[in-house]
Amino acid sequence: MTPQDILPADPEALLFGRVWLPEVSGPAVVRVDGARLTAVTAVFPTARDLCEADDPAGALQGADGDDVGSLADVLANTDPRTRDPSQPWLLSPIDLQAVKAAGVTFVTSMLERVIEEKARGDASAAASIRARIQALVGDDLRDLKPGSPEAAALKKALIEGGAWSQYLEVGIGPDAEIFTKGQPLSSVGTGAEIGVHPASVWNNPEPEVVLAIASTGRIVGAALGNDVNLRDVEGRSALLLGKAKDNNGAAAVGPFVRLFDDGFSLADVERLEISLTVTGEDGFVMTGRSLMSEISRSPADLAAQAVNDHHRYPDGLVLFLGTLFAPVDDRHEAGKGFTHEGGDVVRIACDRLGALINRVTATDACEPWTFGAAALMRNLARRGLI
Repeated sequence: MTPQDILPADPEALLFGRVWLPEVSGPAVVRVDGARLTAVTAVFPTARDLCEADDPAGALQGADGDDVGSLADVLANTDPRTRDPSQPWLLSPIDLQAVKAAGVTFVTSMLERVIEEKARGDASAAASIRARIQALVGDDLRDLKPGSPEAAALKKALIEGGAWSQYLEVGIGPDAEIFTKGQPLSSVGTGAEIGVHPASVWNNPEPEVVLAIASTGRIVGAALGNDVNLRDVEGRSALLLGKAKDNNGAAAVGPFVRLFDDGFSLADVERLEISLTVTGEDGFVMTGRSLMSEISRSPADLAAQAVNDHHRYPDGLVLFLGTLFAPVDDRHEAGKGFTHEGGDVVRIACDRLGALINRVTATDACEPWTFGAAALMRNLARRGLI
């Protein structure tokens, strides 16, 4: 993997991330300066502190820092299988922010959640249920505004037809589904391993845009994300959402956070096209895409439902926005759809945000997460940064 593989096409993109520095046994917030990485931790001890600045873009641009090394060298040392632990490597670009996600924000993914529920986690039943559900509701609800009178009328018709689902409730009802994807500091970055529970036999990547949101609710930037999902677990019961979603290595964010400035804004986020490629060691290749223009609820509305006077996040949050992508390609047996195999390489990319690239392994074989909030605070204190 090279910098050209992960950087946005726009050389003027204002990017920040995090790097592990072995000499201090801790992380540094870094700015991407062309081919080099500059540590700005003396100014911003955490990514949270940068996002809480009055003007994060201006503050990052004006921050003095120390050269960490070339992005090429740091990136080449990020794969845990080949890493030299005496040299720096990339981390997820976020740290103390809550890791939240919005579910069922696209019509296609909404229908797939309904299918999971009706199939009770049985992949072999999905194809027939998909056909029945689409016959009832259609597959083109893009003009239907959640919470509108038209949506209420559809809800009534579906209940009468015996096809109502809790996923349709959050897909077309007034309230968005906002859930906790992972704990602060639990996310992984580009080049890291992502985890799929070895007991799962029906699972998938979810290519998404991730918003960086300050504690005030102000959206300050965006990154790419992979909301790794266990379809068979969530399909058995929505009450198992935490078990399906919050696992080792199951929240990937990166490669960097692109801050909003004169060249990149929320309006640009709303026009992004996200591509997905999964390449297996068995030769299997799956491609897909997610168009932000087809999202059912605006990113601003989702952010406002996530953080407000009733839901406070003093360290800010990041919010996965959901995906249009529906993983229906058969990998093994006809009608059973897609599921991950160990060694799959997942690439999620777009021109404005770069590429998030990860290799799939079992959740208990992922690089262990041991550096939590207490360890971070002690490390920063020891370095005289807080």
